Amino acid sequence: MSKAAAGRVAAIIPAAGLGVRLGADIPKAFLELGGLTLLARSAHAMSAVADVIVVSVPQDALEQASLQLAEVDAEIHIVTGGVHRQESVAIALRKVPQDVTIVLVHDAARPLVPIKVAQDVVAAIRDGAKAVIPVLPLVDTIKRVNSQGIAIETVDRNQLRRVQTPQGFDRATLDLAHEDPAVVATDDAGLMDALGIVVTTVAGDERALKITTMDDVRHAISFLEDSHE
Repeated sequence: MSKAAAGRVAAIIPAAGLGVRLGADIPKAFLELGGLTLLARSAHAMSAVADVIVVSVPQDALEQASLQLAEVDAEIHIVTGGVHRQESVAIALRKVPQDVTIVLVHDAARPLVPIKVAQDVVAAIRDGAKAVIPVLPLVDTIKRVNSQGIAIETVDRNQLRRVQTPQGFDRATLDLAHEDPAVVATDDAGLMDALGIVVTTVAGDERALKITTMDDVRHAISFLEDSHE
């Protein structure tokens, strides 16, 4: 049996971003959605599969985050995040207990991710994968456009996927990926690409949309309303 198959699970939630594109006057993770903040909803979702949750937030939001996560059924650690997402994840990773062998990284801005998506990610790691991401197929035609705004090529969408979170990793592999801060990627799976680590996929879910704009907020509210019918 592998160490990952037998060990505990931790979830890192980087929530130190300001969410400029959302246009709110508070950090995006602290925006309320149906009476709970995005951060609280994301933490509750991760607690279904994770024994430990480490959250990175702005320095002046430590106490606020502690209050919001008081009811989450997991071992909670709250740290001050970094300047960007990758730094926030690296800081949180150092707080993960040593007996944890599987680490999930989940966007606070994906508060409605179904538990099954997280369960599938964890199951794939326990089955031997080093890195796992939930994905969805593209349905629109995709064009490559040049700097003059001219469509120059139709891209084969059958080989493209939209990537969601939580992304899951063998602990030792994620530690290795964050050793060199000079290697930069937009997500942790991108760091795996840089290491040549095979990234496995599982099915994502439309409800795990990332809230970036107010239109996304309205979309998320519609998911909540549908779930209460």
